[in-house]
Amino acid sequence: MRQKEYDVPPIALGSSNDFSFSPDEKEIAFTMNESKFLATSTNNDIFILDLEVLKDGQQINYKKISTSLGNDCQPVYSPNGRYIAFTSMERAGFEADKKRLMLYNRTAGITTDISAAFDLSASEIIWSADAKSIYFIAANKIYNSIYKVDIESQKLKTVIENVVASSLKLSPYGDKLYFKNQKSTLPEEIFSINVDGTKLTQITYVNSELLSKIEMNDVETFWAEGAQSAQVQSILVKPPFFDPSKKYPLMFLIHGGPQGHWEDDFHYRWNLQMFAAKGYVVVATNPRGSFGYGQKFTDEISGDWGGKAYTDLMNSYDYALNNYSFIDKQNTFAAGASYGGYMINWIEGHTDRFNALICHAGVFNIESMYGTTEELWFPEWENQGTPWENRELYQKWSPHMFVKNFKTPMLVIHGANDFRVPFSQAMELFTSLQRVGVKSKLLYFPDEYHFITKPQNAKLWWNSIYEWLDENKK
Repeated sequence: MRQKEYDVPPIALGSSNDFSFSPDEKEIAFTMNESKFLATSTNNDIFILDLEVLKDGQQINYKKISTSLGNDCQPVYSPNGRYIAFTSMERAGFEADKKRLMLYNRTAGITTDISAAFDLSASEIIWSADAKSIYFIAANKIYNSIYKVDIESQKLKTVIENVVASSLKLSPYGDKLYFKNQKSTLPEEIFSINVDGTKLTQITYVNSELLSKIEMNDVETFWAEGAQSAQVQSILVKPPFFDPSKKYPLMFLIHGGPQGHWEDDFHYRWNLQMFAAKGYVVVATNPRGSFGYGQKFTDEISGDWGGKAYTDLMNSYDYALNNYSFIDKQNTFAAGASYGGYMINWIEGHTDRFNALICHAGVFNIESMYGTTEELWFPEWENQGTPWENRELYQKWSPHMFVKNFKTPMLVIHGANDFRVPFSQAMELFTSLQRVGVKSKLLYFPDEYHFITKPQNAKLWWNSIYEWLDENKK
């Protein structure tokens, strides 16, 4: 659908369900961004359109029902047609604000936030069959749990916690929920659960035969004290055929975003088990900026990229070394992508704890990246303005300002078609490493983007990382 010069669904920050029809099929609700300069706007809004007008050939007039300056999306009609539920971010320019669960009364024209009492960010919202409650998925520590909220009392109930759920659907009879679930030892399969949270059942077993031939250990977690005494959670994965009497090198992983989180999932690219399979203990920490620990915890990365998050990470790293005797302290490595790559570059200039580092699609020069990224709202929010408005902050947290401290060998990886963190960042980084005499390699993918998606490229990616680790072990 296209309205004048605006795209429906919007080109960025929407959901997987950005238009829906009313039960009587006489109206459609949709998401659209009317901003004139999309690169600086997160202001998606919800609109409704009377479809009867289209039949009569009258002029199209749509009505906006959302009011926030942030990202509103995912409109869903209640089965009885009384309400439209949607998610809404309050703050303009912030792509990781709390996704509030809003309820628009179609008769009264009144919108209510029914998620004000709980600190969760709702996604994949679906209605119960009786239109009295809404089910949704939200990040919850290392899980993406399923919840239910009563629309009248606004009382929240956890349907199931220890899953990494997606693609949530309600059965035709309204008695079961179907969803995809995964864990680090299980690629996505389809599961069901009764709406009251009982009888979790795996339905598909697509990968069972293959998985029966692979040795993997389930994730464990530990908590360490981060900056300002915050409790910070980390995932720990032991290598296959683990022997507690032996010593194993450590792979320390840093997630991107920075607003994101390590989950108990089967990731195509940053697969925890693929690192563990080569004999590494894997630690993946969720520092400041991570989802699933409350909005305040998520917010505290913005404007402070190398601050509290760095302390959270290094404290968690030190905790692992001091509390797990099977980790070889002489052989530790760190890797990350996007913001995780930024943190690798920050680590390069601030500590020599690691044998070697791996930076994939990482931010190196925050100021120069501003003029080349396709999402200007992102650096403007994270650095509290443009470079000419707040140059001090851009430089304060930029790794390129600390090249004189670089010592640790680094593998730099980047795709030519990365428009989020453009390839120029890798060139600046690699040139700086070479110029100051730090052992370094550049792996360049001329046909990849912010992510490595093609199978043969992924194979080269993994093998290059394994080789880099091997040649830098003591």
